[in-house]
Amino acid sequence: QVQLVESGGGLVQTGGSMRLSCAASGSIFSIHTMAWYRQAPGKQRELVASIPSGGSPNYADSVKGRFTISRDNAKNTVTLQMNSLKPEDTAVYFCNAAGIQTTWRFIDNYWGQGTQVTVSS
Repeated sequence: QVQLVESGGGLVQTGGSMRLSCAASGSIFSIHTMAWYRQAPGKQRELVASIPSGGSPNYADSVKGRFTISRDNAKNTVTLQMNSLKPEDTAVYFCNAAGIQTTWRFIDNYWGQGTQVTVSS
């Protein structure tokens, strides 16, 4: 059973920093792309940042220069360092893993449960 467990999140003031982490488990051999998405109330879920295995990260324009995504392939973890946070960054942040090869199956796409990030003005 694959699991994505997120940690971090909470309340921070405008201009502050926060770090989100996500650990994938479940007899995983490899994960092609790990990513963070977010969904604000009344809005669609949107991609924040993604990083393919061995590739370069990709960022939404709204977070470029402020957020940094990184991953540890050996540990199947992905981290999102968020700096200079703005109230518009307030959302539920979801970890995503795509192209998961486990010992018994291939999984196209898998989501974490989400973690709330609130930036106060």
